Amino acid sequence: MAQADIPGTTLFDGVQARKGYALNKMCFSFNSADARAEFQRDEEAYMRQFGLNAEQAEAIRQRNVLALLAAGGNAYYLAKFAGIFGLDMQDIGAQQTGVSKAEFQARLLAAGA
Repeated sequence: MAQADIPGTTLFDGVQARKGYALNKMCFSFNSADARAEFQRDEEAYMRQFGLNAEQAEAIRQRNVLALLAAGGNAYYLAKFAGIFGLDMQDIGAQQTGVSKAEFQARLLAAGA
Protein backbone atom coordinates (compact mmCIF):
# COMPACT_ATOMS: atom_id res chain seq x y z
CA MET A 1 0.00 0.00 0.00
CA ALA A 2 1.43 3.36 -1.02
CA GLN A 3 1.99 5.94 1.71
CA ALA A 4 0.68 9.46 1.32
CA ASP A 5 3.40 12.10 1.17
CA ILE A 6 2.73 14.79 3.76
CA PRO A 7 4.90 17.85 2.97
CA GLY A 8 7.18 18.84 5.83
CA THR A 9 6.57 15.58 7.66
CA THR A 10 8.88 12.61 8.12
CA LEU A 11 6.66 9.54 8.01
CA PHE A 12 7.68 7.01 10.66
CA ASP A 13 7.40 3.75 8.74
CA GLY A 14 9.31 0.48 8.71
CA VAL A 15 12.27 2.04 6.91
CA GLN A 16 12.52 4.84 9.47
CA ALA A 17 12.07 2.38 12.33
CA ARG A 18 15.04 0.30 11.13
CA LYS A 19 17.08 3.45 10.48
CA GLY A 20 16.40 4.83 13.96
CA TYR A 21 16.65 1.62 15.98
CA ALA A 22 19.85 2.57 17.84
CA LEU A 23 18.64 6.12 18.49
CA ASN A 24 15.24 5.00 19.74
CA LYS A 25 16.78 2.27 21.87
CA MET A 26 19.04 4.88 23.50
CA CYS A 27 16.10 7.22 24.09
CA PHE A 28 14.06 4.36 25.58
CA SER A 29 16.88 3.80 28.07
CA PHE A 30 16.14 7.25 29.49
CA ASN A 31 13.22 5.71 31.37
CA SER A 32 15.89 4.98 33.95
CA ALA A 33 17.17 7.83 36.12
CA ASP A 34 20.57 6.14 36.21
CA ALA A 35 20.70 6.14 32.40
CA ARG A 36 19.77 9.83 32.23
CA ALA A 37 22.53 10.64 34.71
CA GLU A 38 25.05 8.54 32.78
CA PHE A 39 24.12 10.35 29.54
CA GLN A 40 24.52 13.74 31.18
CA ARG A 41 27.95 12.75 32.58
CA ASP A 42 29.33 11.76 29.15
CA GLU A 43 27.02 12.12 26.15
CA GLU A 44 29.61 10.95 23.63
CA ALA A 45 30.38 7.72 25.48
CA TYR A 46 26.68 7.07 25.99
CA MET A 47 25.95 7.52 22.27
CA ARG A 48 28.83 5.18 21.37
CA GLN A 49 27.43 2.58 23.75
CA PHE A 50 24.25 2.47 21.64
CA GLY A 51 26.01 2.70 18.27
CA LEU A 52 24.47 5.91 17.00
CA ASN A 53 25.59 6.85 13.51
CA ALA A 54 27.14 10.25 12.70
CA GLU A 55 23.80 11.79 11.63
CA GLN A 56 22.07 10.72 14.84
CA ALA A 57 24.94 11.77 17.09
CA GLU A 58 25.12 15.23 15.51
CA ALA A 59 21.37 15.70 15.86
CA ILE A 60 21.67 14.77 19.55
CA ARG A 61 24.53 17.25 20.04
CA GLN A 62 22.51 20.00 18.33
CA ARG A 63 19.28 19.10 20.22
CA ASN A 64 17.63 19.28 16.80
CA VAL A 65 14.32 17.46 16.90
CA LEU A 66 13.68 17.72 13.16
CA ALA A 67 17.08 16.19 12.41
CA LEU A 68 16.41 13.46 14.99
CA LEU A 69 13.12 12.64 13.26
CA ALA A 70 14.90 12.55 9.89
CA ALA A 71 17.52 10.23 11.44
CA GLY A 72 14.82 7.72 12.35
CA GLY A 73 13.74 9.05 15.72
CA ASN A 74 10.25 8.26 16.95
CA ALA A 75 8.50 11.23 18.59
CA TYR A 76 7.53 9.21 21.66
CA TYR A 77 11.07 8.02 22.30
CA LEU A 78 12.49 11.47 21.53
CA ALA A 79 10.22 12.87 24.23
CA LYS A 80 12.26 10.85 26.74
CA PHE A 81 15.42 12.55 25.43
CA ALA A 82 13.76 15.99 25.54
CA GLY A 83 12.60 15.31 29.09
CA ILE A 84 16.22 15.28 30.27
CA PHE A 85 16.32 18.97 29.43
CA GLY A 86 12.90 19.77 30.89
CA LEU A 87 11.18 19.90 27.51
CA ASP A 88 7.77 18.38 26.80
CA MET A 89 5.86 17.34 23.66
CA GLN A 90 4.59 20.89 23.17
CA ASP A 91 8.20 22.14 23.04
CA ILE A 92 8.86 19.49 20.39
CA GLY A 93 5.70 20.45 18.49
CA ALA A 94 6.75 24.10 18.55
CA GLN A 95 10.19 23.22 17.18
CA GLN A 96 8.64 21.04 14.48
CA THR A 97 6.30 23.81 13.33
CA GLY A 98 8.79 26.66 13.68
CA VAL A 99 6.81 28.68 16.20
CA SER A 100 7.21 29.51 19.88
CA LYS A 101 5.74 27.19 22.49
CA ALA A 102 3.10 29.83 23.33
CA GLU A 103 2.10 30.08 19.67
CA PHE A 104 1.97 26.30 19.40
CA GLN A 105 -0.24 26.09 22.50
CA ALA A 106 -2.55 28.76 21.05
CA ARG A 107 -2.87 26.70 17.86
CA LEU A 108 -3.80 23.64 19.91
CA LEU A 109 -6.44 25.57 21.81
CA ALA A 110 -7.84 27.07 18.60
CA ALA A 111 -8.07 23.58 17.12
CA GLY A 112 -9.95 22.36 20.18
CA ALA A 113 -7.17 20.07 21.35
